Amino acid sequence: MKTLFLLRSALLAGLLAALALAAGAQPALPIARNLRATYARGTRAENGAPGPHYWQNTAAYDIDVAYNPSSRRLSGTVDIVYQNNSPDTLRQIWFKLYPNLYQEGAPRVNRIAPEDIGDGVQIQQMALNGQRLDVRQLAIDATNMVVPLGAPLLPHQSLKVAITYAYTLNQGSHNRTGEVEPGSAFVAYFFPRIAVYDDLDGWNRWPYTGVAEFYNDFCTFKASITVPRNYVVWATGDLVNPGEVLTKKYIDRLHRAEQSEGVTTIIDSTDVRRRDITNPDAQNAWRFEARDVPDFVFATADHYVWQAASPVVDPKTQRRTRVDAVYSPQHRDYRDVIDIARRTVLAMSYTFPKWPFPYAHETVFDGRDQMEYPMMVNDNPSATRQEAITLTDHEIFHTMFPFYLGINETKYGWMDEGWATIGEWLISSMIDPTLVDSYGMQPYNAAAGTEADPPIVTLSSQQTDQAFFLNSYPKPGLGYLFVKDLLGDELFTRALHTYIRNWHGKHPMPHDFFNSMNAGAGQNLNWFWRRWFFEDGYPDLAIARVAQGPSGGEITIEAKGTKPVPIDLLLTFADGTTQKIHRTIAVWQAGAHAVVVPVSSKKTISKILLGSLYVPDSFPKDNVWEMAR
Repeated sequence: MKTLFLLRSALLAGLLAALALAAGAQPALPIARNLRATYARGTRAENGAPGPHYWQNTAAYDIDVAYNPSSRRLSGTVDIVYQNNSPDTLRQIWFKLYPNLYQEGAPRVNRIAPEDIGDGVQIQQMALNGQRLDVRQLAIDATNMVVPLGAPLLPHQSLKVAITYAYTLNQGSHNRTGEVEPGSAFVAYFFPRIAVYDDLDGWNRWPYTGVAEFYNDFCTFKASITVPRNYVVWATGDLVNPGEVLTKKYIDRLHRAEQSEGVTTIIDSTDVRRRDITNPDAQNAWRFEARDVPDFVFATADHYVWQAASPVVDPKTQRRTRVDAVYSPQHRDYRDVIDIARRTVLAMSYTFPKWPFPYAHETVFDGRDQMEYPMMVNDNPSATRQEAITLTDHEIFHTMFPFYLGINETKYGWMDEGWATIGEWLISSMIDPTLVDSYGMQPYNAAAGTEADPPIVTLSSQQTDQAFFLNSYPKPGLGYLFVKDLLGDELFTRALHTYIRNWHGKHPMPHDFFNSMNAGAGQNLNWFWRRWFFEDGYPDLAIARVAQGPSGGEITIEAKGTKPVPIDLLLTFADGTTQKIHRTIAVWQAGAHAVVVPVSSKKTISKILLGSLYVPDSFPKDNVWEMAR
């Protein structure tokens, strides 16, 4: 009964949509009532821009920690000045304790080795506005900690938080953070931080379970990271005390690298053996500062080499970005990474998304994951150069989404991973024209329209396994790619830049993206957004009819599925020559179920292939036509 009802509803919806299109109107996008309420409150506008009453909270973090590589113990303090810019009175503060993913009893998706399960974060002292709390009474539920306020935090007031804490970094079970190998660690999500309080949901209460990623406010960070002699530290932000931690030779190399397009080796394997890189103190405190970023991470090693290059990313100001590759000399494949990373940063700045790379440095660190952070990447070694290309450019592309624009990855994974996917598809072939990157295509072709394929806009927190992958990576990536094809590079760039300008340093919701793109393109694309992002269905084109005559021919393409995809035809003629024909998704805008594609050539067509790499098709058997013999 339910299936029949849904079928009738879908047919009715399709009829209404077709009538609306025929009348020259565009269908409205579905919108949840908590999202729609932002228009009435004026925090967001229906043209995709922030509304006149848009607000977001922020904080200044002063972090002072020591990391002991031998015990993997991290301990220290974090002082926070939290600014309540909301119109609401806050009576409690929600904190995120991300290392508690490894705590005994914490809910998690991935398996953790027994030896990596421990006590989690130990809050040793805590004070609010100078008033000490009884830490034994703190309400900690895995990665969430809720602290009631004795005195409510009124709108536009600030709160001072002081925390002394410690935890042991995981040795194995590497989930985005942990020891890489003896003498090397990538340390992320390592400090108690205040959760996002926004105009959509209030506090971000979603627990971190190891799959869906993160959502953080844009903040200012000052961090002091103390490690033993011979350990070098790389981190989000700028190193502000190189003279206190590096010897002069390496400071000079670092300064030279920051002014050079070419590759400079700051630390090589000989330097590692010489052990003269850091100041000879038993412990060195490395100090970094970063502004207007949603997170802060660091990595440290006592035996890694360091290569850097600083291409000009903004021709107007001649501003450079220092690109680093930091890796174990045992991983010879990593030698390609500095070139791949440099070329990715250039491609992002000048070609796609054609926006000057926004940060002063980008460090690719030889780790045990495939994960992005502000100004940092934690990437495992790759078996081939092609794998290194697709991994490196994918993770660096995340600089724009979710970091330059503060995407809520706990709810909307497609708003960042989909962009990294199209970035990977486009930039990989710029770096190596022979590379064919089919990432995500086979899984989508196989699963489209099945139970494992809900609409893209389904909350990430409500999806697992294949559904989460499809709706975070290939499906939205294809949606962006098809709109780029429809609009053309220039207009698409204008539309995308409208979105970026509207929401840089802010927290866009899905409709902010759709509406910004419509505004920037100067046309209403809701017909496509609705069918590709909101509705069920699958892509399926077929060659329905081929007609040939002395003055040319016609090929009828039938849309058996409901997902609009481009038409790509490869024609082979009887004399062995070929011709390609392309039609954008525009041919499906008016609701047509079939399209006639004319062929101007008078040659006899002997074979037709329908489809291409980035045009998914759930039933490709009817995509080949051959002339009867």
